[in-house]
Amino acid sequence: MELRHLVAFVAVAEELHFGRAAKRLHIAQPPLSQQIRQLEKELDVQLFERSTRSVRLTSAGDSFLGPVRQVLEDLDLAVRAAKSAGRGEFGRVSVGFAGASSHSAIPRLARAVRAAHPGIELVMHGQTYSNRALDRVVEGTLDLGFVRLPATQPLVDSRVIYEEELVCALPSDHRLAGQERIDVADLAGEPFVSFPANAGSSLRDAMVEACERAGHYPRVVQEAPDSYTILAMVATGVGVTLTLSSCMHIQQPDLVYRRLRGEPVVLRTALAWRRDNPSAALRSVLEVSEGVLPSPGRAAEGGS
Repeated sequence: MELRHLVAFVAVAEELHFGRAAKRLHIAQPPLSQQIRQLEKELDVQLFERSTRSVRLTSAGDSFLGPVRQVLEDLDLAVRAAKSAGRGEFGRVSVGFAGASSHSAIPRLARAVRAAHPGIELVMHGQTYSNRALDRVVEGTLDLGFVRLPATQPLVDSRVIYEEELVCALPSDHRLAGQERIDVADLAGEPFVSFPANAGSSLRDAMVEACERAGHYPRVVQEAPDSYTILAMVATGVGVTLTLSSCMHIQQPDLVYRRLRGEPVVLRTALAWRRDNPSAALRSVLEVSEGVLPSPGRAAEGGS
């Protein structure tokens, strides 16, 4: 049974006239009649009662018409879905992110994608720390990841979307809380609260590196999975932490933020994706992201 036979059947069933049906299908009448005969032979039933003056559906033909129309409608939907997906208007894009620093970027991107391409679904994977997000992009288990630079893995492209500065968070009654800026060396021996070790947190890596440059290793006494919990523990006096300037929107009683002395430690957040990812939906999301999450230099140009 061929698709053209089904199309021919529906045309004759709706026109109840072979000549009009042939004209509608832009074919001659004899090939149309042949297609109907082939279909009846395939089904081993008579679909039409023909006379010199009229064409009528048999009971078998009438029963066959509804399901065939549904098949053709479903096929049309499938074709349109495939074409839309090929144009990047339809599909699913998996996004990995973690941390309070993404609290504004993720909703902005989601809203913009939904407005531009309602057929694209963003599948969010929270608590995917930046190093792990990069690994999953490389593996192909994530389409798009919020990562920290440098991201030097082969086959991965990235674009910076914002820059953040390392700052100190500490209880308001801490001995260093009255200082305008904190010297990381003065945190030697202090209890620290931070992300879990070996979980892929680039912020923990940056904290350890900053402390080592200042001549000590941070004594982590408590680990927590996200910045909100970490900062809540700092506020209650469990310890201190080095966090990001983008997290300073998190306000808690008895919690203060202080800039660091010396050259600022800047972390660059980027979107990362495999350049050989064939997803047209991903390309559409990347195009949208350039408008709502511009690179720092382009954002400054746009505001001038």
